[in-house]
Amino acid sequence: LGRNGYYDQKPIAELMGEMAETIGPECIIAAGDVHHFNGVASVDDPLWTTNFELIYSHPELMIDWLPVLGNHEYRGNTQAVLDYSKKSRRWVFDQRYYTRCYEDKKAGVSLRVIFIDTTPLISKYRKDKETYPDANLQDADRQMAWLDSTLSVAKEQWVLVVGHHPIYAQTGKSDSERKDLQKCLLPILQRHNNVDAYLCGHIHNFQHIRHEGDPIDYIVNSAASLSR
Repeated sequence: LGRNGYYDQKPIAELMGEMAETIGPECIIAAGDVHHFNGVASVDDPLWTTNFELIYSHPELMIDWLPVLGNHEYRGNTQAVLDYSKKSRRWVFDQRYYTRCYEDKKAGVSLRVIFIDTTPLISKYRKDKETYPDANLQDADRQMAWLDSTLSVAKEQWVLVVGHHPIYAQTGKSDSERKDLQKCLLPILQRHNNVDAYLCGHIHNFQHIRHEGDPIDYIVNSAASLSR
């Protein structure tokens, strides 16, 4: 998302506001990389204003924003990204991984969204301690155990999992990123047989991937400013 309003960020933000007038969303999911290129330094970093507050200013966008951390957040102060929830009413993000449930009783529909932190799951980021100093400090096994237990109790009709990095994608980016997630994350998603879709960003374009025999839809949606 965050490119100080340049490229297509401002026009897309305006269209988001127009769409929100029509569909009335309950929340907005931000799939990481809210702050290019090196994250933020603190909760008072001016990038919060130029990348977020002044860009997504439409009245209908003054609702809960539910983010995940992207690899660019990990280049800066990741704790500040969480702590910003104490300053902004609409920035709802006090845990690196978490879940939210929604229900439309009138329509008889229930939804669970599970948000995960994918950067610490990928070895290239954990090894590069100079660029991503916080990645190696996170307990990836603990997160996967939490995901496993959360999926085991998920009884909602629809279950979506959101991370920054794709499990599958057509891209020139390093294959190792997706191979790492296919090794540690994918088996957990497939084991429970209740995940409808895995949603992610990172690639800067739109993709919808299905594998034969796999009931999960893999959706890449990340062209909020600069598309490839």
